[in-house]
Amino acid sequence: MMGKLFVVGFGPGSVDHMTKRAREAIEESDVIVGYKTYVDLIKDIIRGKEVISTGMTEEVSRAQEGVKQAERGKNVAVISSGDAGLYGMAGLVYEVLIENGWHKETGIEVEVIPGISAIHSCAALLGAPIMHDACTISLSDHLTPWHVIAKRIEAAAAADFVIALYNPKSGRRTQQIVEAQRILLTYRSPHTPVGLVKSAYRERQHVVLTNIGDMLEHDIGMLTTVIIGNSSTFVHDGLMITPRGYERKYNLSSAVQPLKPHERLRPEAEPWALTHVRSLAEEAYEKVAAPKKQTTERLEVAVSPGIAKKTWEPEQMVQLARIVGEQGTITYTPDHYFKVTMETDRADEVVRALEQVGLTVAPVGDVFVMKACDFCDGEKKDAIPYAEQLYKQFGGMKLPKELRVGFNGCGMACYGAVHEDIGIVYRKGAFDLFLGGKTVGRNAHPGQLVAEGIHPDDLVETIARIIAQYKEEGYANERFHKFFERKKEVGGFVCGQTKNVEPAACGE
Repeated sequence: MMGKLFVVGFGPGSVDHMTKRAREAIEESDVIVGYKTYVDLIKDIIRGKEVISTGMTEEVSRAQEGVKQAERGKNVAVISSGDAGLYGMAGLVYEVLIENGWHKETGIEVEVIPGISAIHSCAALLGAPIMHDACTISLSDHLTPWHVIAKRIEAAAAADFVIALYNPKSGRRTQQIVEAQRILLTYRSPHTPVGLVKSAYRERQHVVLTNIGDMLEHDIGMLTTVIIGNSSTFVHDGLMITPRGYERKYNLSSAVQPLKPHERLRPEAEPWALTHVRSLAEEAYEKVAAPKKQTTERLEVAVSPGIAKKTWEPEQMVQLARIVGEQGTITYTPDHYFKVTMETDRADEVVRALEQVGLTVAPVGDVFVMKACDFCDGEKKDAIPYAEQLYKQFGGMKLPKELRVGFNGCGMACYGAVHEDIGIVYRKGAFDLFLGGKTVGRNAHPGQLVAEGIHPDDLVETIARIIAQYKEEGYANERFHKFFERKKEVGGFVCGQTKNVEPAACGE
């Protein structure tokens, strides 16, 4: 007579978090087979039973012994912490059985009993970090080639998954977590929240909330689970929270919702859904199949003498008027550029002709816009290279909404940089940074001073970090000051943490 083989996941280790069925299976078993550390965790409920325990790297022998004992007619519990089907013993037990010629209908009976996995127990201690799409990746390369693991980390990071890293580090494996951090930082901000949970719901439980950039400063070992947030994960009162996306459709602070229940699943309420997305193949086919014909396009560009230069040369004015002609329009704007609108079938030639006479040409619309001062007609020129570098790197970049960056070359800030979405003021050989200004409306206000004395070498990287987060996480048509208020932290700067503005000396 054959016995029965239970493969039991008993959860994090606390008896309180073990399922009723897991306890029943252990009670029904004659033999308990498991890793020594896991056997010790449940020693109080296995007294009087035959126990077969082995050490690390002995998983195969444990599976073989469990099968052998069951074939001898005993009821056997092969135990795993967490869930037996997630990096546990379930798969290995089945592999050993199959090697022995086992079939479900004729072989010994097998019951896999699920348990609470580390991703779930650790998430509960951290708050709610896995509310959206998440994955688990083991950093142990004892059984899986490292290049495969690295590829999986990269794919998950690029796809903005919340990621739970199992087996992150051991006495011998110390570089895997370092490599994982390096890959993650290619796709995620260094300020992305990270939770480190060691021995969840056990005696030596330890929880740390940090971020990708700083996570290696903390103790990480084999008993640690590392949970890495996605681009929308935030921290509030020591809790790590990943929004599910309800804010796209619901007002979380109002009892009355903008959409009635019967309206919430309509296609027009979900413009991001698949039904609104045309396949790339369809678009490509239409372009190939469409008859080739000469067509004009509407060209709208911002034209100026340069980032710092505010004076037009007569030749530039003549060339601009000649190119635009009587059918186009030239509109003056308060942002130090002319907006040119015209129909043309040679947009590239138009832009090239304007640039040949020293004019700067940039897109308009929901893009990065640089609004720099004249640097006192070039007398205060120290900051000009940094303004030009920012424009060269980000000018015309497509963003959720027009992003106006004000850049002033001295502490007087007479061109009003502090009122723009991002305000940069050069003062005393370094830069002050203002975020979230609002230039128009009855509630117009300056931006929040978030940093003083930014070293010139760090300026571009600082602005790049802010822009990258806005581009990735901003809603369509969302003004930057609204984004800053909603996200609470952008580029490492916290909304509401104000600094005292040092008065500028006249003529500074």
